[in-house]
Amino acid sequence: MKPDSRVAVALSGGVDSAMAAVLLKGAGWEVYGLHLLLSDVGFCTEARVRELADRIGIPLEVKDLRRWFETRVVVPFCHAYVKGLTPNPCVGCNREIKFDALYRYAAANGIGSLATGHYVRVTMERGRPRLLGGLDTRKDQSYFLQRLSGECLSKAVFPLGIMTKEDVRQQARDLGLPFHARPESQEVCFVSGTDYRDFIEQRQGPDIRRKGDILSEEGELLGEHDGVYRYTIGQRHGLGIASSRPYYVKEIRPEANQVVVARREGLFSCGVEASDVHWIQDPPPKDGARILAQVRYRHEAACGRLTLLSGNEVRFSFDAPQWAVTPGQALALYDGETLLGGAWITRSVIERFQG
Repeated sequence: MKPDSRVAVALSGGVDSAMAAVLLKGAGWEVYGLHLLLSDVGFCTEARVRELADRIGIPLEVKDLRRWFETRVVVPFCHAYVKGLTPNPCVGCNREIKFDALYRYAAANGIGSLATGHYVRVTMERGRPRLLGGLDTRKDQSYFLQRLSGECLSKAVFPLGIMTKEDVRQQARDLGLPFHARPESQEVCFVSGTDYRDFIEQRQGPDIRRKGDILSEEGELLGEHDGVYRYTIGQRHGLGIASSRPYYVKEIRPEANQVVVARREGLFSCGVEASDVHWIQDPPPKDGARILAQVRYRHEAACGRLTLLSGNEVRFSFDAPQWAVTPGQALALYDGETLLGGAWITRSVIERFQG
């Protein structure tokens, strides 16, 4: 069999990665599974992943990356909240952990391609990869892959990109695969339970829970908080403010240990600034380009104008104000359905940019 017919598949034990392996094998690929041990809080054990690989009929290698995952993902996650940011660990993890390990494994074993169960598509134009969203817009996961390299994407195969989640689940049931369902609502894989705040307190110690003021935009004292890490932009519940109209978290000031709240209409931003920009497309868009920006995973990408502030920073001015733009989150930039790249949001801008 030709070397370019071999593919390494990241096998988590869930339905998506399982079906990616099944579909590739059915299409004639020689499939090799790679399972990454990332955290002690896993939704699927190593034994179950091996059972799944045996059922599919593919070899499996297991790599223990827990120490690396702790250093590169978990620790920055906790530090970000302490700094008043709202991180998205999946975006960084995909580049620095999952795809990096998969790419290295494939290269070390002479495997020409790599694959995952992400709902995205890749096409090649003039020898360069274009990363497109999945056809199932409700499940499109291109946002999470905004920091992958073109070299990695040029070797990537995403068999679920043209499928719906319902079709994937039904095919898995029809095949009787012993996959293990992971709750769709679980956003942080290494946090046991649903409250990241408890996780951060356990990791950082009891001294982190330091009380401070909750202020209005005008500086009026409205209440007291139990630590800035317990809040995120747009948060409504848990503020403890008695009012006929709800307040929402608008700003977090870690240095002053303050949380600023406003009415809902006060959280609309005309623009956003972001740093550490990474471009997938080569060449990147020009200064002043009219493109789309997505400020969080469940946000619908909005139209606007891109400004290149430097080689590392960008500004995006929305045509229509967007709600609850959050520092620490990832900003994904699109030209139509093509993901151009992304950056990390540093601040939202309320007033309209001039010029």
